[in-house]
Amino acid sequence: MKKMRVLCAAGLLGLGAVSAAAQILIGQTAAITGAVAANMQETITGAQLAIDHANAQGGIHGEQIEIVRLDDGFDVKRAGENARVLIEEKKVVALFLSRGTPHTQAIIPWLDKYGVALIGPSTGAMVLHKPVQKHVFNVRSTYQREAEKAVTHLHTVGIERIAVVHASDSFGKDGLDGATTGFTKAKKEPVVVVPADRDKPDYAAIVGALTKANPQAVLWIGSGSAVVDGIKALRAAGSAAQVVTLSNNASTGFIKQLGEASRGVIVTQVFPSERATAQPLVKEATVLAQAKGQTELSPATLEGFAAGKVLVEALRRAGPKPTRAKVLAALEGIRGFDLGGGMEISYSPQDHSGIDFADLAIISDGRFKR
Repeated sequence: MKKMRVLCAAGLLGLGAVSAAAQILIGQTAAITGAVAANMQETITGAQLAIDHANAQGGIHGEQIEIVRLDDGFDVKRAGENARVLIEEKKVVALFLSRGTPHTQAIIPWLDKYGVALIGPSTGAMVLHKPVQKHVFNVRSTYQREAEKAVTHLHTVGIERIAVVHASDSFGKDGLDGATTGFTKAKKEPVVVVPADRDKPDYAAIVGALTKANPQAVLWIGSGSAVVDGIKALRAAGSAAQVVTLSNNASTGFIKQLGEASRGVIVTQVFPSERATAQPLVKEATVLAQAKGQTELSPATLEGFAAGKVLVEALRRAGPKPTRAKVLAALEGIRGFDLGGGMEISYSPQDHSGIDFADLAIISDGRFKR
C-alpha cells in the first residue's frame, strides 16, 4: 500500500487510512476532541483495523478506502455542519461512525437531502431505529435495551432502591425510556430521577438529590467526562451506591479517567467480551490489533471494528466505482452477514437495527470483566 498522508486543515483532522491513490471517499464527523474523545479514539482505532486490512489486501475492487474525518468536538451544531461539508464539498459516497444522539440527528437532514447512507453510528438511540431512518444503518444494540437490562439485573440481584441520573438531551431521554421499561416490568419505581445538563452538569445539586434519596444503586446515563466527574463527586460525598452506566462509556479511557473510582462500576456492553478470543469476531480483531502492536482490545475498539467490517462489506457489494445510490442499495440488500461467531447483520427497507445484543461488565483491576 502506498505511503499514508494525513489531511489537516482548519477544523479538519485526517486520522485514518488516507492514500494518495484512494478512490472511495468515506466521511466521518466525530468527537476527536472533547468530553468523549478517549472513547471515540478507541472506536476509530477499531474501525481502522478493518479498513486498513481491506486496503492492505488491494482495497475494494482495486480501490483504496479513504476516511476523511472532521472533528466536531462533541458539539451538535458542528456535527451538522461537518456533515454538510463532507457531503456537499468533499463528495463522500457515505458517512460512517458518527458519535452522539443529538449529533447524529443533526446529520440526518443532510443524509436525506442527498441520499447518503450513514453506517454504524456509535449511538444506540431508539430514534435511529424506530421509525426506520431510510439512510441510517445501525450496527450495535439500542440504549433502551441496555438500560432495561441494567435495571432488570439490579432488581434480580436484590437491589430495590435504584436512582437514575440522565443527560437532559435526546440521548438521556432515550436511556431513561429504557430504564422505565425495566422498572415497569419489575413493578418498581426509581427512588429519584435526576436530570443533568449535558454540557455543564450541576454536580452539587445532582449528588445532593442522590444523597437525600439514599439509593443502593445509581444508573448514570451520560457521556464521558460528565459521568466520570459525577461518579467522583458521588464518592466524595461518601456514597457507596453501585453505579451502572451505558456502553457509550465502555472504553479503556473511561476507566483511566475514573482512576480509583472505577472499581466496581458496571458498564453495559453491546458486543461479546473483548478478551473472548474463542469468539471469531474478537479473534479476528485481536490478530489484526496485535499485528499493529496493540496489546489489548477494549469494548469501544470492538464496536468500531464491527462497524468497519460492515462498511467494507457494503462497499464490496456496491461494486466498482461505488456511488451513493449503489452503497445505499448494497446496504439494503445485506442479509445474514456474519461478523463472526454467528453475530449476523441483516437489513431491509423495514429494519435497519443491526445486532440486538446486550450484556454487563464490571470494572475490576482497571479492566472490564464479565
